[in-house]
Amino acid sequence: SISILLIALAAFSVQPGYSQAATVAVTESEESPVNWLTFEEAIEKSKTEKRKIFIDVYTDWCGWCKVMDKNTFSEEKIAKILNEQFYPVKFNAEQKEDVEFSGTTFKFVPSGNKGYHQLAAALLNNQLAYPTVVFLDEEFRMIQPLQGYQKAPE
Repeated sequence: SISILLIALAAFSVQPGYSQAATVAVTESEESPVNWLTFEEAIEKSKTEKRKIFIDVYTDWCGWCKVMDKNTFSEEKIAKILNEQFYPVKFNAEQKEDVEFSGTTFKFVPSGNKGYHQLAAALLNNQLAYPTVVFLDEEFRMIQPLQGYQKAPE
């Protein structure tokens, strides 16, 4: 059976007719066939070549995020679609660095023992659930957030 993620990638990859701080693109010592970018890098690349943006919103403590990295994003078919038809972004929902985007400075908000990043909250419609993947169109408008662990095709 085909996974929801693969169907979503296929559906959102159909092609019709800026920041001072860098976010972390990939966690340390992580090998992935996906060419992950920072949010800022994806926005910058979009200025010269328009593509939809795929954002994996994760946290360091999220077990299912790690499973998805290992089992889903390691799949050749998924990586090929992400690398060729999207700008794939990994965004840590608890990163401390500010992100400038569309005239707004998004910041880390301390909350309890940790906190959250305002950009993550905006991308997830304030539904802070991890992992969540978010699709943005070529003009950076949200197409769809997709919550939860997504399996690769079996």
